[in-house]
Amino acid sequence: MRPPTIRDVAERAGVSKSLVSLVLRGAEHVRPEKRQAVLTAVEELGYRPNAAARSLSERRTRSVGVLLHDMRNPWFVELLDGLNSRLHDSGLHMLLADGHLNRRLGDDLTRTFTELRVDGLIAVGTLPPSEALRAAAALIPTVVAGAREPALPRVDIVANDDERGARLATEHLIGLGHRRIAHIAGQGVVGELRRRSFETVMREHGLTDGATVEQGDLTEEGGYRAMVRLLSAERRPSAVFAFNDIACVGALSAAEASGLQVPRDLSLVGYDNTYLSRLRHLWLTTVDNASHDVGRRAAQYLLDRMTDPSRPGETVLAPPTLEVRGTTAPPATPASTTTPTAISTSHP
Repeated sequence: MRPPTIRDVAERAGVSKSLVSLVLRGAEHVRPEKRQAVLTAVEELGYRPNAAARSLSERRTRSVGVLLHDMRNPWFVELLDGLNSRLHDSGLHMLLADGHLNRRLGDDLTRTFTELRVDGLIAVGTLPPSEALRAAAALIPTVVAGAREPALPRVDIVANDDERGARLATEHLIGLGHRRIAHIAGQGVVGELRRRSFETVMREHGLTDGATVEQGDLTEEGGYRAMVRLLSAERRPSAVFAFNDIACVGALSAAEASGLQVPRDLSLVGYDNTYLSRLRHLWLTTVDNASHDVGRRAAQYLLDRMTDPSRPGETVLAPPTLEVRGTTAPPATPASTTTPTAISTSHP
């Protein structure tokens, strides 16, 4: 049995094919009784519009390509939720591609989005320099979300205020009384902004000598290894501010493996306020980077750019907040400080 066509719907509803098309597109200037007749016919016949045919007639695919830095990072969950909710309200669908897999395969999936003729492109997270992304941005309305790079002509950037977020985390630890504070740093422009803000705040409080920066790689394993190095130092920190929640979880594992109790012996602060930070057995103090709001704003900026592709690019920063949970406390007194046990540099 052949599937129902738009002609079948028109005949069942007693209207023209063009009026059926207007109803399916959500046009407002259709009489209520005609609209209801069409919708009833659609339901009775089980009609489903042919997306490919509609794309050809409208010269639009009603799809948006979303290129993620690494789909394994839980930070993307709420950002994508905010992004999808706004795009869905406008009748657009997301097509996802994993930038991490992209690099492993040695193929740039940005070109695939271009070939699929998506209506817009959103690059989420810090992605490595890509000529394909630069070329696509010259052809397709493009927005960068949750990162500060790449900075391209006529491309909007919607991100978190990373300098403000790092300041909130660092001042929280200083306010608790910590004077030896380390930062497990990230990579790219965002990593540089957070590191620089940490160092600035420590300098403002006259704590430059107590500030330590240890490079991480944004992963749990990287956070674990960085924490091991910090605990092996002659004067270990009493508090650590990690680049993200994943690195913070790794740091927490290393601290506990060394015999330290968090937050009695060591305070930890993460960044992103992912679902990991809200797990009861972790309960991380962390910076909420307003990822859902960043997602919705990025979607709106893309919609605006689709309407006016030639306008200059803008950079918009969402204000972060600090979520104080169970991994921060005033520093332990010298008499109660635990000496860390030597541990392996590899995550168990």
